[in-house]
Amino acid sequence: MLTGTKRFGELKKSVTGITQKVLTSNLRQMEASGLVKRKVYAEVPPRVEYSLTKTGFSLKPILDSMVEWGNEYREKQK
Repeated sequence: MLTGTKRFGELKKSVTGITQKVLTSNLRQMEASGLVKRKVYAEVPPRVEYSLTKTGFSLKPILDSMVEWGNEYREKQK
């Protein structure tokens, strides 16, 4: 999600094992918190796109650090 606008289906495919209900719930919570912006297009079928807000994108350094820590931890476990 940190790489631009994503459609719901793209997000669902990128998160292994998540149900549609859980993903929808999480996206709604992140939207309510001001982390994600949801844009609905009046088309048939409806198209919905999600993108990070400025606040949401400000979490990138923290998430990058967590990924780095996780990769290092995984290497130590081998």
